[in-house]
Amino acid sequence: MERVLGIGGYFLKAADPAALSAWYRDSLGLDLDDNGLWQPEAGPTVFAAFESGTGYFGSPAQRTMLNFRVRDLDAMLAQLRARGADVAAETQEMDGVGRFGWVTDPEGNRIELWQPA
Repeated sequence: MERVLGIGGYFLKAADPAALSAWYRDSLGLDLDDNGLWQPEAGPTVFAAFESGTGYFGSPAQRTMLNFRVRDLDAMLAQLRARGADVAAETQEMDGVGRFGWVTDPEGNRIELWQPA
């Protein structure tokens, strides 16, 4: 059986694609080339389906949520707050899994930030 090798891309519709790409570059540090190619560090990736009525993704209209691994969740959240980003006040910790925080991008997409245990 053939198997997928990893995530090949994540695509977002945006009212202003250039501005949204700049926000991801400037706020989260995504080092993207002119074609959007990014070379992430190796590490775990979670693929999980949620109940359709979950509030975990923020807006009920949001059907997927991007999760980024981070080295230092507190530092990343402070960086985002300093840039005026819409950062959730709460964080969450799961034993053996890590810590989680959330930010909403300028187009209203909730993003999860994960500092693995």
